[in-house]
Amino acid sequence: MAMTPGKQAEINVTPLIDVLLVLLIIFMVILPQKSTGLDASVPQPPADSSQPPPPPREIVVSVHADRSLDINTESVTWNNLSDRLKQILARRPDGLLYVAAAPTLDFEDVARVLDEARGAGINQIGLMPRVK
Repeated sequence: MAMTPGKQAEINVTPLIDVLLVLLIIFMVILPQKSTGLDASVPQPPADSSQPPPPPREIVVSVHADRSLDINTESVTWNNLSDRLKQILARRPDGLLYVAAAPTLDFEDVARVLDEARGAGINQIGLMPRVK
């Protein structure tokens, strides 16, 4: 069988397209029946709401321009700063201490607060930026 020089063999793609369309229709019919959604659970209110919320991890020591101290909202003196920090650390062992100081304050007072905090066992200490 010799081929004539002007003719080439061509693949008939019409049956292949028919097979492709039949497979596409089969998958379109089967897949929606097998698909499942994700299970969603709605959070339930706590059973015992009489318990107070846990104390915040953050402890803020504020040093004011007149060198007075506050731990969060409680006034503290320089003499009992270390004892008060140890008491707070006993309740919140993973506490994070922030030191906020007045812009006109010398760094010596801030360093003293940092030293007292390290002596009380607080390892995570941050300095709050000055607000202008």
